[in-house]
Amino acid sequence: MSVGARLRRAAEVVALPAVLLAAWWVTSDGSESFYFPPLREVVAVLPDTWFAGGADARIVSDVLPSLARLLTGYGLAAVVGVGAGLLIGSSPVLRALVEPVLEVFRAVPPPATVPLLVAVAGIDDLMKVLVIVFGCLWPILLNTVEGVRAVDPVLADTCRSYGIRGPGRVRSLVLRSASPQIMTGLRQALSVGIILMVISEMFAASNGIGFTVVQFQRTFAVPQMWTGIIVLGLLGVTLAWVFRVVEARVLRWYEGIRSAHRSGG
Repeated sequence: MSVGARLRRAAEVVALPAVLLAAWWVTSDGSESFYFPPLREVVAVLPDTWFAGGADARIVSDVLPSLARLLTGYGLAAVVGVGAGLLIGSSPVLRALVEPVLEVFRAVPPPATVPLLVAVAGIDDLMKVLVIVFGCLWPILLNTVEGVRAVDPVLADTCRSYGIRGPGRVRSLVLRSASPQIMTGLRQALSVGIILMVISEMFAASNGIGFTVVQFQRTFAVPQMWTGIIVLGLLGVTLAWVFRVVEARVLRWYEGIRSAHRSGG
């Protein structure tokens, strides 16, 4: 990609957020509402709210624990979801057995499991991680199953002809063929995980972004509450960008094939 193309791409990415922030700044500038303060007031208190205090700053005591819970739950869901999806997708008998159960669990809203998990696992970090695992698991698992089911039969026959079986077949054929669908599930799960991270911290916690936002709301520190929402948005954007970088590397072969097909067409 040329430098000009990179600059155009960067401009496209930041254009809409810049316009929305400018619109928020202008339309809120004269606001006298207690609950919707001007954006300039929110921006003014953001550094002291999250970065003041050195090692005791909220960016350390609240954001990092939230991020650790999110990545732990998301990572566990990815391992279990991809592993189980490979097994279920590769076996029509197993798929027919478990599909009704999977659809039942998929239909249960993850926030509804929080009271149950509080009763079972208490109010410590284990409960919050389990909530994230439960919510992130289903998009990863179901997309992996569909990706494995869609493996090209011709390629499968070719592997069989060359005697490629077991782990070699899974690595070179199944995972590679299903990887676009798996990455789709992982992308969906990341958004779900961020939401559940906040919800679980709002129920029962002593730190975390969700806990802090609720504390600001309860003490009527409205500008500070808005800074928490902004921090959440920035965290989501950063994680989405990191995921896109990883996805581009993982699916480089796939994008190359699509580009070749478009050029040939």
